[in-house]
Amino acid sequence: MTALWFAIIVMAVGCYALKYAGLSVPERVLNHRLTMQAADLIPVALLGALIAVQVFNREGTIVIDARLLGLGVAAVLLMLRVPFLGVVFGAALAAALVRMV
Repeated sequence: MTALWFAIIVMAVGCYALKYAGLSVPERVLNHRLTMQAADLIPVALLGALIAVQVFNREGTIVIDARLLGLGVAAVLLMLRVPFLGVVFGAALAAALVRMV
């Protein structure tokens, strides 16, 4: 058996064990207030981390460029309750104008 097949089998067993462990969590743990609050906040934290990586990273280095201005414009437009499509177009327009200059 090659090392590749061994790695595939180990990963498959690991994924199955992780899935089974998640299904084996008692109901009282899942319905606990702290667990529910954490589950509500995890997607927000992941989205924030993905945005930060996309805005401040270029080829493994930290950069400040037009993407940061676009993010700032998007944040302001969201606070002004502009519809999502307007937020996207406004942020893209601001970043494009800064890149043109």
